[in-house]
Amino acid sequence: MEKLIKLRDIVKNYQVGTQPVLALRSVTLDIFKGEYVAIMGASGSGKSTLMNIIGCLDTPTSGSYTLNEKDVSQLDDDRLAEIRNTEIGFVFQTFNLLPRYTALENVMLPLIYAGIVKEKRLLMATEKLASVGLSDRMEHRPNELSGGQRQRVAVARALVNTPSILLADEPTGNLDSKTSEEIMKLFAAIHSAGNTIILVTHEEDIAMHAHRIIKLKDGKIETDYVNNTPIY
Repeated sequence: MEKLIKLRDIVKNYQVGTQPVLALRSVTLDIFKGEYVAIMGASGSGKSTLMNIIGCLDTPTSGSYTLNEKDVSQLDDDRLAEIRNTEIGFVFQTFNLLPRYTALENVMLPLIYAGIVKEKRLLMATEKLASVGLSDRMEHRPNELSGGQRQRVAVARALVNTPSILLADEPTGNLDSKTSEEIMKLFAAIHSAGNTIILVTHEEDIAMHAHRIIKLKDGKIETDYVNNTPIY
């Protein structure tokens, strides 16, 4: 299998006031192309820090991170932004949609940043919204959509650039249980189509949708299971 992500001895230190905080302690991890991975852990376990590093929202204090054969460990902010826009699609708990924009305009945003011409942007965004079942909601603004529909728009936006990874941070955190199940079915379909998904969650039942579950504790990997079989 092709390694999409290679993390080697990742350490992340923060300074909170005068207190040093060791958020990640020498984390080494491979994630393969086409995997569906859930990262779990209690508050303070390091899962958000790990997600930020995988998502190129932050850089490690030490260690190396190779994404799609590019060393991204110590890139500057501009290069990290470029990597984020081409390699990673983000789905957040709070949807992060622009309220004045329609669903279609929200989905087109990454394509504008990528410099894609308007006609192609329209076509790509329209196709992606159709793929998440929102053909009839393209001209609606976020306040005219249900929570589940908003998250579908967010998923369409995350996938419109055909990124290497779909990175989802507590994607069902603001949804009721029925809508959560619908979103997880959508994720299963996206994974079946060949996408790599990394899901960050504190909910066991949501993590169970993934094929691999990595649990962090005190900044270290505590367990790593693939289809209920331990590999760490």
